[in-house]
Amino acid sequence: MDGDLSLDQPHTSRVYDYFLGGKDNYEADRKAAEEILKAWPDIRTAARINRQFMQRSTRYVAEAGIRQFLDIGTGIPTEPNLHQIAQEIAPDSRVVYVDNDPIVLAHARALMTASDPGVMTYIDGDVTDPAAILEAPELAATLDLSRPVSLSMIAVLHFVEASVPEILKAFLDALAPGSFLVICAITADFAPDQVLSAQDVYRVRKLPAQVRTHDEVAGWFTPLDLLPPGVVPPHRWPLGDSADFPASFDSKVSCWSGVGRKP
Repeated sequence: MDGDLSLDQPHTSRVYDYFLGGKDNYEADRKAAEEILKAWPDIRTAARINRQFMQRSTRYVAEAGIRQFLDIGTGIPTEPNLHQIAQEIAPDSRVVYVDNDPIVLAHARALMTASDPGVMTYIDGDVTDPAAILEAPELAATLDLSRPVSLSMIAVLHFVEASVPEILKAFLDALAPGSFLVICAITADFAPDQVLSAQDVYRVRKLPAQVRTHDEVAGWFTPLDLLPPGVVPPHRWPLGDSADFPASFDSKVSCWSGVGRKP
């Protein structure tokens, strides 16, 4: 996840923006995205469903009383953004966004405005360096880690080749009891040929990519109280949404998602 502004090298956040139909991407991003689409034609569906999961899970934790949010791997702003959903429910919500693409940073500064009395800020940081994020002065000025926080990592951990359990432990150890962890990550469990081919394209394009199994994602929630319905495709969280999708839709999305609470 390279944070420099080399526009001849694709970046995961801008490729994702292309999948969502955005315009904040460049030729290198579009070329990589088209190659990925040839390998996995349904990846646009996965990106859209991931975004919808972010919206539903944010609404859930806000309605559960959470007023502090740490969103890592934010991506280029696509309305409604996390802070807009949280502050619609609780105007005093405080949100910290984290990404390592300078273009995301520029858009965040220009487009994201918190509603009064809420607060929103942005950290230029990488999910693989939890200490730098947790020690950032912007985080200390915005969030009180002695109180519960919702930590969301949606559509980012499949770009992490390092040990995810170690990364999550570093973050969760710093968060207060009652905090939430919200995750969505790509898997090859449903459509292995397509998804693994797409993973290969990412790697050829010098973008990190590592899909995970259901058991791996479920293991990330081991120290937490996993909320029902457990680790499921994102369109099946919460449970009541499942009836709207046939079983065949799971292979189009090819993601596992879950929400856990720190006891």
